[in-house]
Amino acid sequence: MGDTIAGVSTSRYRCTACGNLTRFDVTTSRRTRAYHHYSVGGDLQIEDLEVLSETIEDVACRWCGTGGSVIEMSPEDAAAIAGDPAAGADAAPDGVPVVPPL
Repeated sequence: MGDTIAGVSTSRYRCTACGNLTRFDVTTSRRTRAYHHYSVGGDLQIEDLEVLSETIEDVACRWCGTGGSVIEMSPEDAAAIAGDPAAGADAAPDGVPVVPPL
């Protein structure tokens, strides 16, 4: 299972070609600063990782493989998809199917 990395973009995407909302290949360039702490035995532990800059180079749909049809969702649309009641989740954003949880 994937990890959540602090300080990394949390953009939500939608593929307008196939409707995918959950699986994307995201190519990112990231510049970081980190504290490297080595044990006496030489084992490395990375602490205090700070993202200094981040550039998203490409986003491709994992379902249909296209990158040209992937759009970044607005925070309001993403909140509605996530079921945030404060964002008016009862109304589906334009063209985005809201699938009820299983």
